[in-house]
Amino acid sequence: MDINYVQLGQRIKKQRTLAHMTQEQLASKVDIATSNISHVERATTKVSLPTLVKIANTLNVSLDQLVCDSLPVADSYLEKDFTALLKDCTTSEKRILYDVASAVKKSIRKNQR
Repeated sequence: MDINYVQLGQRIKKQRTLAHMTQEQLASKVDIATSNISHVERATTKVSLPTLVKIANTLNVSLDQLVCDSLPVADSYLEKDFTALLKDCTTSEKRILYDVASAVKKSIRKNQR
């Protein structure tokens, strides 16, 4: 399985935002150019493993949290993401999200044939 660089970039951006860091601040701490962070987050370049490790350490997350979309054993992180998504939802919102997810799942499986 290949690394999904789009998902990786989105996860890095999400974790950077949660850490209340700008691209400039992250770049400074990782000791790379700000434009490199931008390119990584937009998946216009492939990040090296040493740089990815520095980014993960700076953001205080594990590598598997960042690349979980590319790891078959990382389902637990996705389940945690779903749980976090639902945490502050009302019962009505949860029902709507369940209905939407069920419809999307059905459509995905129908179109994969």
